[in-house]
Amino acid sequence: MNILCSHLLAAATPHEAVFNGLDWFVIALFIIGMVGVILFSMRKKNESGKDYFLSGRDANWLQIGSSIFSSNIGSEHLVGLAGAGFVTGMAMAHWEMQPWMILILGWVFVPLYDRMKVFTMPEFLELRFSRGSRNILSLLTIASLVLTKIAATIYAGDVVIRTLLGINSVMIFGHTIDIFWVIALSLAFTTGVYTVFGGMRVIMYTAVLQSPVLIFGSLCILYFGLHALGHGSLIEGWNVTKATVGDNLHLIRSNNDPEWPWLAILPGSAIIGFWYWCTDQYIVQRVLAGKNQQESRRGSILAGYFKLTPVFIFLIPGMVAFALTKMPGSNFTTTGDAAYTTMVAQILPHGIKGIVACGMIVALMASLASKFNASATLFTMDFYREWHPNASGKTEVLVGRLATAVIVFAGICWVLVIKALHSNLYEYLQSVQGYLSPSIAVLFAVGVFWKRATAPAALWSFIVGVTGGFARLATDLLFKDVTVSNGSNLKELKVQLYQGTITADQYANYIAPIKQKYGLLFTMEDIHWLYWCQILFATTLVLMIVISLLTKAPDPKTVKFTWYGATPEEKIATRASWNWIDVVLSVVIVAIVICFYIKFF
Repeated sequence: MNILCSHLLAAATPHEAVFNGLDWFVIALFIIGMVGVILFSMRKKNESGKDYFLSGRDANWLQIGSSIFSSNIGSEHLVGLAGAGFVTGMAMAHWEMQPWMILILGWVFVPLYDRMKVFTMPEFLELRFSRGSRNILSLLTIASLVLTKIAATIYAGDVVIRTLLGINSVMIFGHTIDIFWVIALSLAFTTGVYTVFGGMRVIMYTAVLQSPVLIFGSLCILYFGLHALGHGSLIEGWNVTKATVGDNLHLIRSNNDPEWPWLAILPGSAIIGFWYWCTDQYIVQRVLAGKNQQESRRGSILAGYFKLTPVFIFLIPGMVAFALTKMPGSNFTTTGDAAYTTMVAQILPHGIKGIVACGMIVALMASLASKFNASATLFTMDFYREWHPNASGKTEVLVGRLATAVIVFAGICWVLVIKALHSNLYEYLQSVQGYLSPSIAVLFAVGVFWKRATAPAALWSFIVGVTGGFARLATDLLFKDVTVSNGSNLKELKVQLYQGTITADQYANYIAPIKQKYGLLFTMEDIHWLYWCQILFATTLVLMIVISLLTKAPDPKTVKFTWYGATPEEKIATRASWNWIDVVLSVVIVAIVICFYIKFF
């Protein structure tokens, strides 16, 4: 057994290939299977926007649930979540243990979206409020997808493939080329091709193959990691992990913690989660593709069960990776961002390495394809169809394909720009969704559950909320390179104060010149970003209520676009779409989440 553990902990040297013939054989089989699924899904032609963007609205629960999960699993999991587990333990689990939010999508919003037959989330805002609200949300979503999410996924592809292949450059036509350029262009181009021609239908079909491969492979990483730590005993491996990470095993951190205060984390993550799971085009488009309410709801429930897994298949492996680096006699070395991929390269036996590599790459491709398709959907259905309301279905498909191609090109160009800047700009762009989501969440929640909410209130509160988000993003950029006399930035200084390496008086002396120089801007930046998220949420909510009460009541016809607008026939149809099995399965998900919080409190 010790020989086996030593083998598992032996690090792959720069001259040792990570994959052998068995791994490449597995990868080849998977590629053949993927190509087969893609070709099978493309048998049915896309004749209209409904076909191309919503898979003809004929998706079943398995496709919907798998697609929601595979679209969700992207760079923030393969790189960010495992890295977070490596560095901070369970702190990021709040964002992952949100399958209850997916249940809200299935039980509350699916009936509403289904009876409205909308293509996009901004379209809902126009029906409920005004064209102005729709345009703002469309532009924000497209910009967010292209400038942050697509770029993040391509960057993750670089980290994953570079680590798996163990190479940093390749020779092309006699020139040494950084592997980043090859990976970025290949990943975007390959994914773009099948997304352009297949649309949503190919994304839904491939997800059914991708999700189980990803989950199985990731469970293998957890198994072999714990097996190595415990010298053959999984229980002992987990005990070693707990002892090594110490207090980082806990979900709830002190409010004095500069990074993870629980009063910031719990409400803040819930606000972002509501926006993401119930109102973001990128996710909701999958349930819009369901053939009926029953399939969409059950797809949401399945996605809820899938969403229970990321903590165990990404975050905890990151914690295991940290424990492996501390294990006496271990040659296992890695950094936070590369923790997950390094475990694949150094821990897994051959054959399984190939399976896991397939799962990782297709997860990135699935996430990227969903972003391409969501962006193209927003442009085509929210702008082009408004400009050309009489366009034929085939024209919508053509425009959708062209828009997808443009989005692919724009995403690649933006990645090249960020790469050329040689700065941390990319990290700050990821804050966009945290700063813009509160106002969007308020618009949907109030719009659905309060009949008195008016169009002017929605528009002006939305503008104020978005402005507040961009204002905080600007201060993040302004202060990212600001340091104090000991060489630390503001975030590092707060950590030093919390850890006791500097006193409160020293902290006050360090920041005094900055406070004097920047004034109000420093005050804004000094607020934890998730407290800022809550401030934006509360501000937008108050504005929505006050302005609504001060403006003319909305047309009674808009009631049908709220929770209260279902006709008796529609209520009967919704009630007939679920039974006791759906209820029990949903309750089980909530119970598991509660038990998880109790266990890791």
